[in-house]
Amino acid sequence: PAGAMAFLACRQLLSPLFHATTHCYSSQFTHTTEKSVPYEKTLKQEDGLSGPTKPLPKSADVVVIGGGSLGCQTLYHLCKLGMTNVVLLERDRLTAGTAWHMAGLLWQLRPSDTEVELLAHTRNVISSELEEETGLETGWIQNGGLFIASNKQRLDEYKRLMSMGKAYGIESYILSPAETKDLYPLMNVKDLYGTLYVPKDGTMDPAGTCTTLSRAATAHGATVIENCPVTGIQVKVDDLGVKRVKAVETAHGTIQTPCVVNCAGVWATKLGEMAGVNVPLIAMHHAYVVTERIEGIQNMPNVRDHHASVYLRLQGDALSVGGYEHNPIFWNDVSNNFAFSLFDLDWDVFMQHIDGAVNRVPALEQTGIKSTVCGPESFTADHKPLMGEVPEVRGFFLGCGFNSAGMMLGGGWGKELAHWIIHGRPEKDMYGYDIRYVLCKQILGKEYTFDFPPHHDVIRDECLSCRNAVAVFDMSYFGKFYLTGPDAKKAADWLLAADVNKAPVYTCMLNKRGGVESDLTVSHLEPSPAHHPLTPESNGEAYYLAIGGGVAQHNWSHIQAVLQDQGFHYTLIDHTEDMGMISIQGPKSLELLQEVLDSDLSNDAFPFSTHKIVNAAEHKVTLSVSPCPPSLCKSKEKKHLKSL
Repeated sequence: PAGAMAFLACRQLLSPLFHATTHCYSSQFTHTTEKSVPYEKTLKQEDGLSGPTKPLPKSADVVVIGGGSLGCQTLYHLCKLGMTNVVLLERDRLTAGTAWHMAGLLWQLRPSDTEVELLAHTRNVISSELEEETGLETGWIQNGGLFIASNKQRLDEYKRLMSMGKAYGIESYILSPAETKDLYPLMNVKDLYGTLYVPKDGTMDPAGTCTTLSRAATAHGATVIENCPVTGIQVKVDDLGVKRVKAVETAHGTIQTPCVVNCAGVWATKLGEMAGVNVPLIAMHHAYVVTERIEGIQNMPNVRDHHASVYLRLQGDALSVGGYEHNPIFWNDVSNNFAFSLFDLDWDVFMQHIDGAVNRVPALEQTGIKSTVCGPESFTADHKPLMGEVPEVRGFFLGCGFNSAGMMLGGGWGKELAHWIIHGRPEKDMYGYDIRYVLCKQILGKEYTFDFPPHHDVIRDECLSCRNAVAVFDMSYFGKFYLTGPDAKKAADWLLAADVNKAPVYTCMLNKRGGVESDLTVSHLEPSPAHHPLTPESNGEAYYLAIGGGVAQHNWSHIQAVLQDQGFHYTLIDHTEDMGMISIQGPKSLELLQEVLDSDLSNDAFPFSTHKIVNAAEHKVTLSVSPCPPSLCKSKEKKHLKSL
């Protein structure tokens, strides 16, 4: 077709179920412009406008920064939960950064039950709630979704997703290749094991959704102010030495507020720096192309081929084709003036998606490209959003890092974030997204497999050694905190479910709702005349807290927040990085320990729940004893050695 760009380069089909054949395409390169988008119009405003669209209030209970999906959803849900003195600040116009060009796909099934529930809420808000409330359409199109399984393991995973969907009332089906062909006649199914079909998946219009959300929030009393960049975040230190949000600064005035929500997308890192907060995300180029008209594609479901890392989104009588590259382009110098703008598409990078797309829908081989879309997106190291109150500054919340799924995740995550702000915690289990949790694992591609990992035999041998003899575990990644100060005993009694003023105790920290916030081991320390890291100096009681490494940051933040809110006078010391922890386990653990320690470790001299400083190879160490199930430990005890 005239003005179209054909698929380019030469490729070779590499599927094991195909004979290798070579296909060549011609191309004409053109530069991407701001108008190379699949919409007749964008929200780009005429030049010449300056200044905020509304006067700034002097104060607000909450200021949400960023007018994309998460900002608008959070504002809307804050209002739904009863808040009215809330403000959204957008540096340009709503959706100007990333949301305006997003694909808007919504898949209802994901491996996490929490995410299934949250996605269901997004779908409900977009497909019905907003329209009933405002009379405005969000652009929701329910054309269904297909997940492609090109191997048995992938199909097994989809069967598990279907089972989870049944528990949540989500209609879904596993289709054979023949059934998939009947549903989607243009699809190549020769290399498929099957597909997962979800009839009520669909797409939304990002601009329409955000506009409707902002209008609904405004009707509830919220204030949406566009064309108002934030220039600073004021942070004060209270009488207890705690940093708290004080105000949001703009070139047009300052808003006093105790709470800021960072929904700034790829600009979230810069906004965090204004408050002295580290926001660990990175900006990348993320692209898709929109094809010319394809006969017979109308009303087909959207397609996600995880193996090929490509998606095919229905775009009227055409397709949007995009995916995730193994060699993405990073946007290191994020511009503050970038709004309703796009990058030139790098075909050398994007071409990796063409093979998968043409293999799945062969008609694409003869179809031109009408437009290209390459815009900024924010990504995180573990591919999960960053949410919740940051540990550095009280009142500074994150709602960013949504890995190109902000439209799909916005409704459920926005609701939880609003509940978090108002009630101090989300309603659902948001462990995987809470900024207070630190992931300590090294991401290794070969570990992610449907089969046993490559070191499975090593793990087996280690387990048998621990069961039958003795094993030493380096647990130095554990969090190691000391709670001291005049109110340390009051603090421990307030925080912990058990009485920890006697022997070492394995216990829980509860929250306001009576739920378990975390579990940990706590030891009440005996006073010592000599100052030593194992017995920190204190003008009151002192407690040693041993906490799992993956949740140490969360525990630290929870303890600080609870004790600060209670006004206790205390000191919390973190020795995680300068103290080691060794766990010695197995039926021969006592025998091994007795060789290296200068103390009698018999049950009479060193009974269960003993916590004392001993000598090991001329070094002071703290030794504690806890029970071991008889099925695992013939001696019915194990020793934990915590050393400097």
